[in-house]
Amino acid sequence: MKAIIISALAATIPFAAASGAASAQDLRIGLASEPTSADPHFHALAPNFALAKHVFEPLVGMDESQKLIPNLARSWKTLDDLTWEFKLQPNATFSNGQKVTPRDVIYTYCRLPFVEGSPANLAFTLKNVVSIEGKGDDTVIIKTSAPAPLLPNNLASPGIISADVFGGGKNIKFKVGGCEDFGNNPKPVEFNDPAKAIGSGPYKFVEFTRGAQIVLERNDNYWGEKPIWKKVTMKPLTNSGARVAGLLAGDVDIIETPSIQDFDRIKGAGFQIAQALSNRVIYIQLDQFNDPNWKSPGIKGTDKNPLLDKRVRQAMTMAINRQGIVERIMGGVAAPAGELLPWPMFGSTKDFPIPKYDPDAAKKLLADAGYPNGFEITLGTPNDRYINDEKVAQAVAQMWTRIGVKTNVDAMTASTFFTRRTKFEFSAFLAGWGSGTGEISDSLLSLSVSLTPSKGIGTTNRSRYSNPKVDELVLKAIETIDDKTRESLLQQASKLVADDVGIVPLHFEVTPWAFKKGLGYKARADQYTLAMSVTQGPSN
Repeated sequence: MKAIIISALAATIPFAAASGAASAQDLRIGLASEPTSADPHFHALAPNFALAKHVFEPLVGMDESQKLIPNLARSWKTLDDLTWEFKLQPNATFSNGQKVTPRDVIYTYCRLPFVEGSPANLAFTLKNVVSIEGKGDDTVIIKTSAPAPLLPNNLASPGIISADVFGGGKNIKFKVGGCEDFGNNPKPVEFNDPAKAIGSGPYKFVEFTRGAQIVLERNDNYWGEKPIWKKVTMKPLTNSGARVAGLLAGDVDIIETPSIQDFDRIKGAGFQIAQALSNRVIYIQLDQFNDPNWKSPGIKGTDKNPLLDKRVRQAMTMAINRQGIVERIMGGVAAPAGELLPWPMFGSTKDFPIPKYDPDAAKKLLADAGYPNGFEITLGTPNDRYINDEKVAQAVAQMWTRIGVKTNVDAMTASTFFTRRTKFEFSAFLAGWGSGTGEISDSLLSLSVSLTPSKGIGTTNRSRYSNPKVDELVLKAIETIDDKTRESLLQQASKLVADDVGIVPLHFEVTPWAFKKGLGYKARADQYTLAMSVTQGPSN
């Protein structure tokens, strides 16, 4: 699988022939970052989740502000502290006409930890789940080993797939570590076949071709509200200039994350822009794997891993001018970050301190740590995943170099980056994270809790930072029903991570969408681009 960078000229050519033929019921979307798979469980990544929601619906939905709303489950409630009941929509069917049953839900959740080749699977959504049973044809009972107040939030991510289509066992039984009578576990590539990629969503797959296009067709038998668009074509236009050129030429109808520098040009041409502060933090992780046999791969000029020294990490975060990045690289369309979620989202702290930019103090800390002449490091980054990602990495590299940490930037397509990150090939890397649950526990659990694959926690903590107190606070929080107590625990954990420089937050993205006149789009905190949310009429 590979991503593709398209020049502005080349980007408009494939659309030229199709442009005139597009009907009023066709929608064409220019994607800034394409999904890495059609498999809804392959990768815990925003583009993958956004695509999946068109075809594979989860039990629980979220609106544009991440408020929980019914989806395949019409209702949910706790029966006791350890038991949840989910009632399925009585008329929900897959696009092949088969009814969605509790067996399909169980089959889906049994698969999550065992997706072949997954760089970051969705096993974390089942944290503390010990049993899942069907009751009748419309009820799912989920039991947990501890109170799980965020279970409905977590279940807003995994799309439900058909057990019959993929050969799931007739008597499948959920079991931690491996389900009984699971049956066939589909390979991710099987979802590229429209005959197998059967979901209950408002759209069906027609085509999924990596690096080329994704074509969806309206599911006219959809059990819910019918979407207005008959056909949706998504094109990966990872170059911002290509996306804007395609929009202005009329080759696409809506694009993700147009370049901030193009805002005036877009508006002047009669197009519209919608934007909102997102839940996505852009951050840097620094290799903190404390193993004497581990040689950090991107560090030169020293036999040790200097990143294990807190003073070095403090120096590196103090060397970063976050406000300068926001103003000069992001054009003011971002907000400096000190923690992993912006205020006032749940678990964040009002006026959380932003690390002070102080290169002189940073140099002194490096000298105190035994590195008066610094060292050399390579900063890995995707160049087609986040807004101005490579430019931000280059800016950070210059700032680190000024304090004596000579920094090289290794930029690559997102698909290559995530594969290499999973293999721990970076001493430092830039990436982003958006909270899937709308609260900071999601961010902390994935990025800052100790990497423990067997428990499905710390799954994206590829720096291998570890603080037992942080683990204790976060794991206690996600089992705490009382919101006020849970929020306090999360705030304490977030402060500890910041004090440790366990991770280096840079900024929160403000996500823009640009679209032609006559359309509307309500900007989403989760940054998802959903065809179902593109309306005919002015934006709200």
